[in-house]
Formats: sequence, C-alpha cells, structure tokens
Amino acid sequence: TDLEEEKAQEIAKLHDALHAVQIQVEEANARVIKEQEAARKAIEEAPPVIKETPVIVEDTEKVNSLAAEVENLKASLLSETKAAEEARNACTDAETRNAELVKKLEESERKVDQLQESVQRLEEKLANSESEIQVLRQQSLAISPTGKSLTARQRTMILPRTPENGNVLNGETKVPSDTTLVLSNVREPESEEKPQKYLNEKQQENQDLLIKCISQNLGFSGSKPIAACVVYKCLLHWRSFEVERTTVFDRIIQTIASAIEVQDNNDVLAYWLSNSSTLLLLLQHTLKASGAASLTPQRRRATSASLFGRMSQGLRASPQSAGLSFLSGRGLSRLDDLRQVEAKYPALLFKQQLTAFLEKIYGMIRDNLKKEISPLLGLCIQVPRTSRASLVKGRSQSNAVAQQALIAHWQSIVKSLDRYLKIMKSNHVPPFLVRTVFTQIFSFINVQLFNSLLLRRECCSFSNGEYVKAGLAELEQWCSEATEEYAGSAWDELKHIRQAVGFLVIHQKPKKSLNEITKELCPVLSIQQLYRISTMYWDDKYGTHSVSSDVSS
Repeated sequence: TDLEEEKAQEIAKLHDALHAVQIQVEEANARVIKEQEAARKAIEEAPPVIKETPVIVEDTEKVNSLAAEVENLKASLLSETKAAEEARNACTDAETRNAELVKKLEESERKVDQLQESVQRLEEKLANSESEIQVLRQQSLAISPTGKSLTARQRTMILPRTPENGNVLNGETKVPSDTTLVLSNVREPESEEKPQKYLNEKQQENQDLLIKCISQNLGFSGSKPIAACVVYKCLLHWRSFEVERTTVFDRIIQTIASAIEVQDNNDVLAYWLSNSSTLLLLLQHTLKASGAASLTPQRRRATSASLFGRMSQGLRASPQSAGLSFLSGRGLSRLDDLRQVEAKYPALLFKQQLTAFLEKIYGMIRDNLKKEISPLLGLCIQVPRTSRASLVKGRSQSNAVAQQALIAHWQSIVKSLDRYLKIMKSNHVPPFLVRTVFTQIFSFINVQLFNSLLLRRECCSFSNGEYVKAGLAELEQWCSEATEEYAGSAWDELKHIRQAVGFLVIHQKPKKSLNEITKELCPVLSIQQLYRISTMYWDDKYGTHSVSSDVSS
C-alpha cells in the first residue's frame, strides 16, 4: 500500500544517513590515529626537553557527538520499523474483515435469492389454491337450496370407445356437446337405458376390482409404490378427474381410512404414507382448476416441488397391472411429461382429502415415535446414582461395564430411531418426509432435556453434564450413520441442550468472561437461561466453582 511504500522510503533514507555518519566517524578515527602516530614519532625524535604542548580535543568531541547522533538514528529506525509492522498488521486485519464482510454479503444475496424463489412459489401455489377454492365454492353453491337449478342434469348418451372420442368414461357422466345432445334426443329411451346400465355395471366392477386390489399390500416396483401408481393410472384412464359426479374417490379414501385404523402399526402407516405422498404428487402435476389454466406446467411443477422436495426427482414408475388388464400397456410417463387435465369438484375434493390423510399419517408416525422415546428421555437427563458410584469405586474393567450401563437408555433411543428409519426406508417414504420426522423428533428431544435441565438442580452437576454429553454423542453418531439424506438438520435441533451441557463440563469457569460465554460457548442461550444454569451448577467431581461473581452479576 501507499503507507507501506512511504515508510519503506523513509527507512531507506535513514539507512543512507546512518551509513554516511559511520563513514565520517571512521575517517575521524583514522585522522586521530594518524595524528597520534605522528605525535609519537615527534616525541621520539625531539630532544629531551620538557615542553608542554596543547592537547587537541576538537576531533574527540566531534566523535562523541556523532556517536550520540548514531544512537538517536538507531532509536528512530527502531521506532519506524515498529510503526511499519503495526501498520502492516492493521492492514492485514482490515483485509480479513473485508473478506468476511464480502462473504457475509454473498451469503445474504444468496438468501435473498432463495427467499425470492420461495415467494414466487408461494404466489403460484396461492393462485392455484384460489382457483381450486373457487371451484369448490361454486360447487357448494350449486348443491345448496338456492342453487338447486344448477344441479339439474340432462340425459346423456354414453358413447362407446372409438379412436375419435378416446377413452370411455367408464360409465361416469360427462356433459356432452350440442351435437351429442341432438342425437340423444332422437334415440328411444329404451335403447339408451341398456348401454347405460351395462356401462354402469362395468364401472362398478372395475371400481370393485381397484378397491380390492389396493386393499392389499401391493409392494413396490423399484422404489415406487405400486398402489399409488395403479390408482392414478385407473383414474386417468377412466377420466374420473373430469367428471362432475363419481363415487370412486370416496371409496379410495374409505379404503385408506380403514387401513390406518390400527394406529400403532408403523409398517402399515409408512406404507400408506409412501403411497399417499406419491399419489398426491402425481395429482399436483396433473390436476388444474379451471381458473389456473394460465399457469404454465413449468410454474406448476415448481409449486408442487416445494411441498415434497426431492421426491419428484427421477419418478419414472412403470407399474404392471395387478389383475387389471388395461394397465399392461404403456406405463406412467415421467413427471415432466404428465398430461394436465382440468379437474372438476370431486377430483379437487379428493386432492384435499388426500392431503389431510397424508398429514394425519405423518403425524401418527411422528407421535408414535415420540410416545416410544418419551419415557426414556426422563432417564437420560440424570445419571443413575448407582452407576455413578460404580464408576468412582470400580476398576477399569468394571468401569467399562458401568459406562455401557450408563448409556443404555440413550442406546434404546438410538434403537428406536433406527427401527423407524428402517421401516420408512423399506416402504420408500420420500426422504423429505423422513428428514422432517427426525428433525421434529430431535427438536422434541431438545425441548424435553433442556427444560428438565433448567428445572432440576441435581441435573446441573459436572458429572451429570458428562453423562448427557456421552448420550448426545450417541445421537450424533446415529445422525452420521443415517446420512444427511435421511437425518437432514436433526443434529442442529439439539443446540440448546448441547450448549448447556458444554457449559456444565467446561473447565475453569471462573476465568471465563461474559463475552466468551455468550459469544463462543453458548451463543444460542439467553442471558436468563445462562444465569439459571450457572447459579444451579455444582461440581460433584472436582469441587470447582461456577462463573465469577462479576459474570453472574
């Protein structure tokens, strides 16, 4: 920098001046030696006559003055060197701070971009939801007493399946075109009733076969739930999404409801969580309300992806028919290629009901895991007294056994987490939902343990801190083995109890300043929480004290 260059130039000038002075000193010393030698020779050659000669002290005084000046220059050089070093260190610190500020600025810009994307997705989802709500509101008005006239239905003709009209509606009514209405009025009523009755019976048979099929555990094709794909393919084939009236959606919902009546069967719950989430994802990519036609498929895909994250990646299911011959042809296409249809009221209502069941099943699995680990958390917050005594008095071999006994409750929690993870993985529950389950479970563990620590003084000892720290290490190991794909940010949910335990086991507490405790050791904890923990702390192992009075005050 310019400051360093100026300092370097000044130092160079001082070096030149010092060198010149040193040359002058050397010349003066040489002259003195030469004069002394001449004087010695003159004395030797002079006759032995005692004669007083004056002593020349001019050169000696000049030498002393130059020596003093040299010392001053050396001191000045040392001072300038020190100042230059300080300036260099200050420059380095400034560059470090600037780099940190640039990094924080880039992070802030990245978060702003993410927030903007989230806002855009929420706006798109809101627009789609408003369209669905509008359709549902219109249907509610149509079936109300004031809108009774809207429910009047015209007689319709059921067309056979031909290349011109596409797939048959499987007996479900759909408003025909004007031309079809004219043709239907010419037909005799008797000729209409026979194909109508036949197709209604065929529709009922197909629906019965579908319900019977999905009532069983169909398993998975690769990682894709077969039942969800079969239901979606059937509904799409029958054009059930586009009809004004059908019972197939209610029957599917009733089948799911009856399957999850046993709330403690986590394997069944995980199976239907996987199927309902996949089916809902397919519906979100397929259905559109009449008012949402302006949304492009790409924008609608972004909306659905915000709900289930990575679940939509690579979804290319090709389920074979489980007794349904019409599914043996072309399988499901990729999500990006799904054809959108304009959904009617029954389809939108089915989507809402399916969403409610998804949330209900997810909550049941999460609550079952909570119920399973809740009794163990009460045992994990305080070290057993007998085990603590055996650790103090026993030998090394017995200490190892006692240590295993100490963390037995923590290992039971880990086993529960492992079991639920295996159940959800075996049923191919989307990783997004698995991560959310364990994130909420770890948040629950954090709240339970931290509140117990604040409320019970016996839990705020040094040895108890070591006990809880060993248990938390078991959870950290589980998160590492479960991988980030399924554990997600679960470990970060334990910040409060981790930092509180870190405070309990830290050594030399009286030497810690308030800034070190609040900024480095326990940045998440509030001043009130830190004050309560520090005042309740007691060292049952080494007899040390808590923080200093200056910090606690």
